[in-house]
Amino acid sequence: MMLKLVEDDKLLRPFAGIIEKRHRQVLAMEREFTYRTTRLSDSCNSYLYYGLHRTNEGWVFREWAPNATAIYLLGEFNDWRKHPDYALTKVGNGNWEIKLPQETLEHKMLYRLLVEWNGGSGERLPSHVRRVIQDEYTKIYSAQVWDPLNPYQMRHESPKRSEYPLIYEAHIGMSTEHRRVSTFTEFRLFVLPRIVDLGYNTIQLMAVQEHPYYGSFGYQVANFFAVSSRFGTPDELKALIDTAHGMGIRVIMDIVHSHAVNNEVEGLSRFDGSYDQYFYPGNRGFHSLWGSRCFDYGKHEVLNFLLSNCKYWLEEFHFDGYRFDGITSMLYWDHGLDKDFTEYNLYYDGNQDENAITYLALANRVIHQVDPEAITIAEDMSGMPGVASPIEDGGMGFDYRMNMGTPDYWIKLLKEKRDEEWHVGDLFYELTNKREEEHTISYAESHDQALVGDKTIFFRLVDKAIYTSMGVFDKNILIERGMALHKMIRLVTIGTAADGYLNFMGNEWGHPEWIDFPREGNGWSYDHARRLWSLVDDENLRFRFLNAFDKSMIQTVNETRVFHWRPEPLVRDNERQVLIFTRGDYLFVFNFNPEKSFPDYVFDAPSGKYTMLLDTDSKNFDGLGRIDEKMEHFTRYVSPGRGQLSLYIPARTGFVLKRS
Repeated sequence: MMLKLVEDDKLLRPFAGIIEKRHRQVLAMEREFTYRTTRLSDSCNSYLYYGLHRTNEGWVFREWAPNATAIYLLGEFNDWRKHPDYALTKVGNGNWEIKLPQETLEHKMLYRLLVEWNGGSGERLPSHVRRVIQDEYTKIYSAQVWDPLNPYQMRHESPKRSEYPLIYEAHIGMSTEHRRVSTFTEFRLFVLPRIVDLGYNTIQLMAVQEHPYYGSFGYQVANFFAVSSRFGTPDELKALIDTAHGMGIRVIMDIVHSHAVNNEVEGLSRFDGSYDQYFYPGNRGFHSLWGSRCFDYGKHEVLNFLLSNCKYWLEEFHFDGYRFDGITSMLYWDHGLDKDFTEYNLYYDGNQDENAITYLALANRVIHQVDPEAITIAEDMSGMPGVASPIEDGGMGFDYRMNMGTPDYWIKLLKEKRDEEWHVGDLFYELTNKREEEHTISYAESHDQALVGDKTIFFRLVDKAIYTSMGVFDKNILIERGMALHKMIRLVTIGTAADGYLNFMGNEWGHPEWIDFPREGNGWSYDHARRLWSLVDDENLRFRFLNAFDKSMIQTVNETRVFHWRPEPLVRDNERQVLIFTRGDYLFVFNFNPEKSFPDYVFDAPSGKYTMLLDTDSKNFDGLGRIDEKMEHFTRYVSPGRGQLSLYIPARTGFVLKRS
């Protein structure tokens, strides 16, 4: 019987055999893992076996290192010296174990491993370490025993899953205005209330997994089961998530399984002396562009490690799901570099890592078995069919796909086209173009669009005028344009979004400049690795109006639940740059014309009375207030259910009307 993915898309028929083969491979691997259990998730418990655990009899530590000839525990308990009393014993299948008396270790004690192999040795951090800290002076990383007397206890249930996530993407470290790394506690106390006030229902936390290089934005992970100690303790992360849950907000994690840091002492690379323990052998085990290691998704032990990692963060920290970073790099042997993916055969030409495809499907299976309310989001720039389709249909099982074409489109438009050249027909097509069967998350910009060498949308719109002309009494044509378009870009993006929306921390109110983490090239500066909240809090600056608009926009989406209906175009007037579409009983109206207002714009619309819900030109949002928002608009009869509506549509304005 034909898989639904192929049945619903005739263009996939020539590749039905390949898609069916991939589907069978997923099911076969699932059977291999579940021969002793009922569910796949029940067999993914590596973190309960490996690593350091306190038992009633004392401590037990286990490690998988098949190429090792000897392993020793080094730490404060033995003056960091190799000693036979702290040698691990082989217990079969490449596993090693040591049992220690209760009094040997205590909370916050530091330790590492000494791994020996034929021809060499090296100090390592355990593969399943849950707490890693860096010495302030030597910069050396060590594992830390984390066994608090009174561990944090979660008090709140996770909020129910929202069908339409409104996501606030956030980085803990750069969430303070101070020139330093912020903490989980500071974020909980000072940033979380801002997110609650804006109305977002989901927070996406970046850089949670431990990473040795801060400037990697958390995407060069060394310790997959450890909370980044830069931001605080595991208990402080739990307190943040628990508090968010108590405020009705779900928290998902930016998880990185697409690659691992190349570091050997801190990470998994050459852990037991071999290059291919966790990673593909030869060149396939190295990502040349990222300078990192590529997991061997065909090896059972690696699959168990990664699948257990998915389960761990859900169970231990009560995360509500994941955004999987960089899966394009996983899906293709060439990592999808320098490809446009304009033809279907590029998804089925043998360049695909079918082991990785199998892993992603199994990861989704595990996540949804552990927590049926959890959501998974794929970041895939290639658009491979099936990524966000159910496994049973022949897909990989992600709930959502990031609509990565949308921010790319905005940047291209702002860079290459004058305002007079904006083609609203193209705009509507680009913002709504998606595979029908997939759920997607749209966004005007995420952290990616503001990394060093680029600019936020608002900074791109107003440039250096942001430094001199953002006062409430200043008049500047660049600022007027930037304020108007910033609001319109966000409203039309969320208005055309299929199933959800994402915003990066601070971009809602036009955070200036770009993001650049401390590094040698900028003198290890924190100037661009922070959020200048004082700008939006200053009553004398105009940033607060953009923040107020974002709050009203999110509130409107929450109250109207417009995502229940798909956008249906009514007007795509390219000559006058007017775009009008409906979502259910809600009418979205945009005039992108930079100069011309239309006092009596007549068009066909569903019959009824229309009243104003949201207006980008409102004086509450630093607009010109050209529309009488209290006015009721009635259609003129044309035919049953259809009428003609006449509206005043000012230049550079977008608004939402409700039909009754």
